[in-house]
Amino acid sequence: MADVAERRAIARLTHRFGFGPRPGEFSNLLNLGFTKAAENLLTSPLTDSFADKQQPPAVSDQGPRPRANSAQIVPYATEKRAQLTELLFWWLDRMVLSEHPLRERMTWFWHGHWATSYQKVDDALPMFRQNQTLRKHALGNFGEMSKAMVNDGALIYWLDGQSNTVKAPNENLSRELMELFVLGVNRYTESDVRETAKALTGYKVNKTSGDVTFNPKQHYTMPVSFLGTTGVYDGNSLSDFLVARPDCALFITERLWYRFISSSEPLADRSLTNAFATRDIAKLIKAVGTSAAMQDEKYAMVKSPVDWFVSVCKALQITPSQFPNTALIRNNLNLLGQVPFFPPNVGGWPADQAWLSTSSAQYRIDFAERLVKVGNLSPIADVRATARMDALANWLGVVEWSDRTKMALRGAQKDPARMTLLAICSPEYIVSA
Repeated sequence: MADVAERRAIARLTHRFGFGPRPGEFSNLLNLGFTKAAENLLTSPLTDSFADKQQPPAVSDQGPRPRANSAQIVPYATEKRAQLTELLFWWLDRMVLSEHPLRERMTWFWHGHWATSYQKVDDALPMFRQNQTLRKHALGNFGEMSKAMVNDGALIYWLDGQSNTVKAPNENLSRELMELFVLGVNRYTESDVRETAKALTGYKVNKTSGDVTFNPKQHYTMPVSFLGTTGVYDGNSLSDFLVARPDCALFITERLWYRFISSSEPLADRSLTNAFATRDIAKLIKAVGTSAAMQDEKYAMVKSPVDWFVSVCKALQITPSQFPNTALIRNNLNLLGQVPFFPPNVGGWPADQAWLSTSSAQYRIDFAERLVKVGNLSPIADVRATARMDALANWLGVVEWSDRTKMALRGAQKDPARMTLLAICSPEYIVSA
């Protein structure tokens, strides 16, 4: 029988690295113990029974937007909305139904790291292509990911890289590449921003397809000086140089700590960066996920709205794209403040306490009521009423209920739907304790 510390660590593994447990999964992991549970959850096999068979979303290059008031504008706009909806629910399904959730969880993490929004890109195909790039490299080598991203059409367009020319270097991409993507705040100078912007000149984007081409005539070919070096650089060689710096190892470790361990407590163990010596993302994930912090009570974190929604769908066996009213899902995620493909800015979404407010609590309850109505409640409905509280904790991967929550659950233990609603809106479920 797992003690509270081990139960907490396994609960954190399932919720933070796997979008929460499926019915029966948490009990099985408790029986395995933390070491074997971590090996299962922090390793992504080469095959996945759902993801490998899932059809790609129906997104395509729509070409330039027709003139306003033309006959083509209405069907064009209708198709654009349909493609975005298709893309959104394709990914939500993947988050919920992938057999091995780590790769999808890390794709979600990297989406918030290389934050790019449809709000500006305004075409589904480039966003899908970026999503596939993030998934391909999600557990691979960060150097390869970084090079792929500096050549990614959606990211370049999002950060105005397509207007970066030899005569007028645009600094948006170079600044964010160092500050938010690779090195971190205060690890470069304004001069470094101006110089590295020159290395990123000459890249052009076909907005509707996401195709990137390189125009040598618009590329700065003279040596640039930054971060103590001087040489001729393009996007790929610049990326390699930045990723190789010690600051990169520390920064990416800090970002994983921030999103998976604590957004309020600083990185407690800098030796974790040793696992990132070769920029192997999978090794760093395993080091963070098996660190002593996983059992430390002080590292509680509030689930983001998408983390909460996906975990509820997994528990209730809901397929997002098959929900009776898919617009309700998107509208409620929007009310809660987090819709995939729509990060609020290049820094991504906030974390932890930022998701707690009086309004969000009511939105979550209203949303939860609709989800419970269509969910499979058999994990507690099929057990006797007096055993439902413990069954509920194991079903949802909750460490332990507080006395206050126990009182509320006891009052509803003869009503599985009410009991489930109270549980998925409880502090113990909303917070990954």
